[in-house]
Amino acid sequence: MAEVRLLDPAERRIGHGEQQAAIDLALRMPALVVAAREVASSLMHGMHGRRRAGLGETFWQFRPFVSGESTGQIDWRRSARDEHIYVREREWEAAHSVWIWIDRSVSMAFTSTLAMQSKLERAIVLGFAAADLLVRGGERVGALGLTPPLATRTIVERFAEAILIADRARPAPEELPLAAPLAPRTRAVLLSDFLSDPDDIARTVNAMSARGARGHLVMISDPVEDTFPFRGHTEFMDVDSSATLRVGQAESFSEDYIRRLAAHRGAVAEAARKRGWTFALHRTDRPASEALLALRTRLESGAETGRAN
Repeated sequence: MAEVRLLDPAERRIGHGEQQAAIDLALRMPALVVAAREVASSLMHGMHGRRRAGLGETFWQFRPFVSGESTGQIDWRRSARDEHIYVREREWEAAHSVWIWIDRSVSMAFTSTLAMQSKLERAIVLGFAAADLLVRGGERVGALGLTPPLATRTIVERFAEAILIADRARPAPEELPLAAPLAPRTRAVLLSDFLSDPDDIARTVNAMSARGARGHLVMISDPVEDTFPFRGHTEFMDVDSSATLRVGQAESFSEDYIRRLAAHRGAVAEAARKRGWTFALHRTDRPASEALLALRTRLESGAETGRAN
């Protein structure tokens, strides 16, 4: 059996490949924006958002006055139009935002012939579509490290522009977001293949949730990474360097690989669970709408929990 070793960090380098990847992403970005809006639109039916009565500045609706309420709430101009007395309700406004982070490191560019699109493209579509849904539902959404929380219908375009500007300045983004506390009552959505060291992932989640923020980890995987279908003489190439590994019987690694992958995913899921975060696995041979529906359910559930506190 061939010897397998991990690359030393010194062997990893940023070069022409990462710069070309940034250019390629810029060329594909318009199509990804369109795809994200299409996926979001397919899930819009039945979405109610967070509109409800309460303290706030945005007008919501008129409703009939109820005996016992303060007369200071009555809208006398509207009431003068007919025989009923009406109260002017304002929309309840939550004091929290949703942060979305999309892993754009080199491993995310991987795609196999079994996948519908690369892990990076799927992460972008899901992140943009989630942002679009959330804004339409009344939330403020920010691209973590790139934009402030926004409540604009052009949120997808704003995210796309921010990513392209950031990647031109730094062609090889980090594998994990900055390990820093998020504000209380905020929520985070991290979209990545999470192939980093589980301890590093745990430290990031712990730091981000230190002040009470809650979040969701969406692990994006190519079907080849799950099934390891390699047989016979195979050459494996590292995405972070020029290193390669040639083996004569690739199938001999299959059981050990699948076991280690399951252990890795279990460790990532446990890191999320310990901080009250959720974890979900999504494969790129499945429709993006499946992952977005599951994510939307988690986000809406988390929002209701936050309102009850």
